[in-house]
Amino acid sequence: MAESPPLIDPRDTFALGVCFYPEHWPRERWQPYARQMRELGIGYVRIAEFAWAKMEPRAGQFDWTWLDDAIEVLAGEGLKVILCTPTATPPAWLIHAHPEILPVDIDGHVRNFGSRRHYEPASDIYRAESRRITTAIAARYGEHPAVAGWQTDNELGDHETARSWGEVSHRGFQAWLQERYETLDALNQAWGAVFWSQAYSAWEEIGLPHNQPASPNPSHLLDFYRYRSEVIVRFQEEQVAILRKLSPGRWVTHNFMRFFDEFDHYQAAACLDFATWDSYPTGGVELSWLSDAEKARWARTGHPDLISFSHDCYRGLWGENRGPWVMEQQAGQINWAPYNPLPARGAVALWTAQGYAHGCDVISYFRWRAATVAQELMHSGLLRHDETLDRGGEEIAALELPGRPNAPVQPRVVLLHDYESLWVYDAQPHSQDASYWRQLMLFYTALRELGVDVDVRHPDHDLAGYDLIVAPAIQLMGAGRARHLAVAAREALLLCGPRTAYRTPTGRVHEDGQPGPLTDLLGCKLKNVDSMRPGLICHVGSHPVEIWAESYAPRGGDALHTYSDGPMAGEAAVVRHGNAVTLGAWSPSLIREVLAGLLTERGIPHELLPEGVRVGRRGGLTTWMNFNQAPVTLPDGKLLGPVSFELQ
Repeated sequence: MAESPPLIDPRDTFALGVCFYPEHWPRERWQPYARQMRELGIGYVRIAEFAWAKMEPRAGQFDWTWLDDAIEVLAGEGLKVILCTPTATPPAWLIHAHPEILPVDIDGHVRNFGSRRHYEPASDIYRAESRRITTAIAARYGEHPAVAGWQTDNELGDHETARSWGEVSHRGFQAWLQERYETLDALNQAWGAVFWSQAYSAWEEIGLPHNQPASPNPSHLLDFYRYRSEVIVRFQEEQVAILRKLSPGRWVTHNFMRFFDEFDHYQAAACLDFATWDSYPTGGVELSWLSDAEKARWARTGHPDLISFSHDCYRGLWGENRGPWVMEQQAGQINWAPYNPLPARGAVALWTAQGYAHGCDVISYFRWRAATVAQELMHSGLLRHDETLDRGGEEIAALELPGRPNAPVQPRVVLLHDYESLWVYDAQPHSQDASYWRQLMLFYTALRELGVDVDVRHPDHDLAGYDLIVAPAIQLMGAGRARHLAVAAREALLLCGPRTAYRTPTGRVHEDGQPGPLTDLLGCKLKNVDSMRPGLICHVGSHPVEIWAESYAPRGGDALHTYSDGPMAGEAAVVRHGNAVTLGAWSPSLIREVLAGLLTERGIPHELLPEGVRVGRRGGLTTWMNFNQAPVTLPDGKLLGPVSFELQ
């Protein structure tokens, strides 16, 4: 990616922000709100991401007066404005004129106007409209002194809209395949189309991978997901190019979502200056794979590792540390999860400190005042409906974090993450309880339980300088990637998880089986797999294994651990070959033990933390965090109160 121009608004110190909707409130309330924001320590205000109909009430007829006034009011209090392209909510007049831009769900139903994200980013018509409105807003405000930066669109792909299944997508996919493979023979070979008589004799014969009587061909599905990801990436790049031209020196970002996986975020972030994401810890618990007991435990504080993984992921999308922001930080009760408990006292302050500890440069709260209309009227803000300060507002008013240096986070451990491996893993999980995210988080959580800071990187990024590389679930493996990992493992220790290198880049299984081109590096071959239903369990020594286990035949490597019982008793569960270790069992305690040994070998400080306690290091500052609703004793003997943090 070409270097961005020097930014007018670099963030050297930690700051707070808030999401504000001036169009929702009477004009006479704007100035008092802006003054109160400043008094609370807020420095940034995000506006206008859903205001297209307010900007352009009729086609070609713009009304900028209200937005001019809003920006001037905020600037008058010394607040910096984050301005958004409003393309997540095309107005009713545009849908009426061009209903063909509406997205289509996997069952073939049109997704209608009346909420948000009601557009198909593959539509040439909508792409032109996106460029037009982006040009209009950037031309008017691109060099306004109060505008610090831009957010593109809003939560790309939310509400299952990244993958649209209509005719626009169908024809676009066929053209994409023809460009990618050039010949049908190459496509048929890549997809293994000889299976079930799936071979194609014309590009027009290729449909979308949905609504088949049985499951779709995983290679077909993988390529469709790649195509749709590219659609999102190109849509974003078009907006960014316009903003770069018309708003020089301002940064450009996008607000991604927790564990969202319907497009490749590494590709989508390449054109940005840094990433932001929207953090809703209690909703993340409810929509996770956690058990009911775990969901109840973390219902009021969020699970610490579900939050911190996203911080770490969005910090490292470029293969380097770029301080992310949280553009929407939960500030109280939310409204969209299956259950919406009131967060514990102290949770909003704790989440803010957690973001800072993991490298975030700004935390921006959603939202300023609780909405009194429409879909989000049950969602809290920093102010209640009656304009009194809510508990989240009280907590940020007492924070002493703003103004602290935004030093880099510099872990010695890196965890590898790949969206394409995710797509193909989840297309054929072989167990309804298994998933890519769940397997990855077994390893990430073990590292965090041991008090270790972690970078998250793409497997093809530069891995030089790390002492330990952890690859929990990199299933797609070509010769180039295999060589890259082998070079990295000359200097670093490498730990690979189950199903590593199971498939070729097109989704086929390697002809010589798992781990294909990594066989020489890992020193073993896959022998057996066991997908265990609830109630089935096996052991590796004293370590229980549930859901998934695989065994290996050493090919030059040494078996460090073997299965003690079950159908794979006596077979290797963990194999080491030089600097490379392969671990095949879903066993939190085994993973933690193996990781602890590798950390010790490389001299990386670690210790098993009290349950529910996490630690993060940024520059010379250490942040201890207690997610328990009871006090805990830290390793140094100090007492840390419930749902709180301490800076050392």
